[in-house]
Amino acid sequence: MPLSDLVAPQAVMPALKVNGKKQALLELAARAAELTGLEERDILDVLQQREKLGSTGIGNGIAIPHGKLAKLERMFGLFARLDRAIDFEALDGQPVDLVFLLLAPESAGADHLKALARVARLLRTADTATMLRDSRDAEAIYAVLTMPVPGT
Repeated sequence: MPLSDLVAPQAVMPALKVNGKKQALLELAARAAELTGLEERDILDVLQQREKLGSTGIGNGIAIPHGKLAKLERMFGLFARLDRAIDFEALDGQPVDLVFLLLAPESAGADHLKALARVARLLRTADTATMLRDSRDAEAIYAVLTMPVPGT
């Protein structure tokens, strides 16, 4: 599944200014609500419930908050490069500056896990993470996110 199936150009936030994890989730939920037409509160609730199970900060400055929503019709991705790194209670204790929000329909099953794995693989590639951090505008970030990954 190419990432262009998950994230649209307008779902890229190139310099999100937040002071912490709670505010980051709030801003991401607000933007996702705008783009999906779903309730911001529903999105935020799903994200906060998932974070209670354990941080979605996977290490190396990357977080992939995610959840399933009954009213969502197709998988939805949103990418934010944070203006400055924040504490996300990541597994490695490092602050996070790259965030990929992934929302899936409740019926998604294994497709949700495949999409999560695909996003994690892409963002964990050192070259990709560096290019995302170096990109300053939404178009450049989108180009990095959707470029073909060798071996996939």
